[in-house]
Amino acid sequence: MEEKEYKGVLVFAEQKKGDIHKVAYELLGKGKTLCDKLNCSLMAVVLGQSDINVNELVYRGADNVYHIEDEMIFSVPDEVVYAENLVKLIHDIKPEICLFGATTFGRSLAPRVAAILETGLTADCTDLSIDDDMKLIQIRPAFSENILAHIKSDNYPQMATVRYKEFDEAHRDETKTGEIIKVKAIKSGNSLVEVLEEISNENINIADADVVVSAGVGIKNAEDLKMIQELAMLLGGEVGASRALVETGIISKAHQVGYSGSRVKPKIYIACGISGAPQHVAGMKESGIIIAINNDPSAPIFKVADYSIVGDMYKIIPELIEAIKS
Repeated sequence: MEEKEYKGVLVFAEQKKGDIHKVAYELLGKGKTLCDKLNCSLMAVVLGQSDINVNELVYRGADNVYHIEDEMIFSVPDEVVYAENLVKLIHDIKPEICLFGATTFGRSLAPRVAAILETGLTADCTDLSIDDDMKLIQIRPAFSENILAHIKSDNYPQMATVRYKEFDEAHRDETKTGEIIKVKAIKSGNSLVEVLEEISNENINIADADVVVSAGVGIKNAEDLKMIQELAMLLGGEVGASRALVETGIISKAHQVGYSGSRVKPKIYIACGISGAPQHVAGMKESGIIIAINNDPSAPIFKVADYSIVGDMYKIIPELIEAIKS
């Protein structure tokens, strides 16, 4: 279709059991900035049951919210079914930009939508902007995360996934008004998912933690990791890890901080035995207070640390634990 046929920014608001993922509010915040430059409306779409608090999307800045409502169809996160419904909506409303959170589900859903629409998709963006031609510039790490690529799509809609915690959440304003539009769901016969059993996942949420205690390859084995876990527990926080430590198999990827893991903004971030590779620093540099413990005085992590402790963490961390306990 012609470029002039497309107008507006559409945010996919992911939800689970009625709770909207906070990345949607971050995308609405950035989406509003893009809309101000493009002079267009900000839209959101949510798929699911009738009791989702869609008004919250209006309070966070959406001018129009499309609620594709059906409790049974969307009770299972089936990318095929979601994609068919989203593609139908996009054909109808023709947004020039579509934004998805780079969650596990979003990373699977967005490429399916882009493929059906025969348009481009930039994954895991760290920033978005509008150029002088009113095109979306999608910024993301490239070449082993050593450079930032600026990508522009020739096709419409322009699509991107953005990682959680990259942007601030949109300001909440309960006086904001907008239109909530109910959309009939497509009852697809192409579902590839059958739920046999629901198993609780490992309860890890480092992205929302107020305190994160992270370990690097200074930790030699799983037994040594226990002191990191104890320190995090005493501080009411979560355990993080560098990519290098995750690759040893000592700790799961759910704990990984950095470009290829989670971006975190805790009040306190404690880096234990982490050298400070650029991809790791990018995921934690916005933390309120950064404390680094490393026996190498020239470790790059000290350049971003508010408090630097040069020494053996195998001596320092047990002392911290005892001090907190006392």
